[in-house]
Parts: sequence; structure tokens; C-alpha cells
Amino acid sequence: QVQLVESGGGLVQAGGSLRLSCTASTSAFRFATMGWYCQTPGNQRELVATLTNTGTTNYADAVKGRFTIYRDNVKNAVYLQMNSLKPEDTAVYYCNFKRLGIPAVEYWGKGTLVNVSA
Repeated sequence: QVQLVESGGGLVQAGGSLRLSCTASTSAFRFATMGWYCQTPGNQRELVATLTNTGTTNYADAVKGRFTIYRDNVKNAVYLQMNSLKPEDTAVYYCNFKRLGIPAVEYWGKGTLVNVSA
């Protein structure tokens, strides 16, 4: 079982920045695709950004040019730098760990709330 601990959420004004952090409890982190997803009440969890173990990134169109995902394989951590925040970015953000293989495994953090005020 992999534990994912997120931090860095909070209240920020529109136009501001936040950095989310997620630390994994396993050194197998370096083999995993890490991601950030967000969810608002009544809606499904949506992809924000992913980063493979080889450095390939994928971003939701809504955050391209504003958010950056990066990782530190020594610290077993993944980060989401969020700039130029908008009220519509308000959501709970979840860290995701995904590793292909037999068996494939996937884990989620408990989430951290980002609240962007107008």
C-alpha cells in the first residue's frame, strides 16, 4: 500500500499562486506516473496534469501555460505549481500514483482544497 500525502492548498486571490506538494511512501515512486486531479461538488474527478517516469507531461487545456507539474525522485515527491489562479480553479486537488505492470497499481491521496476568491 502506498501512502500519498498532499499539502499546499489554501485560500488565494484570483491571479495569485500556490504550490501543491505530494509525497509518496515508496521509492517505487520513480517508476510511477504521477498526476494531479481536481473535483468540485457534484462533479467527477478531472485530470489536471500528469507526469510520467520518463518526463512526459500532459495538461488539461484549462491549465496549460498556468500550471506546471514536476517531480523530485530523491524526495519521492510531485509538485503542482499553480500560477494565475482563477476562481474556476477552486476544487479539491488529489494526487495520483499509477504504475503499469502485473499487477498495475493506482493510489490516491486524500486531497487538498484550493479556494480561489474573485
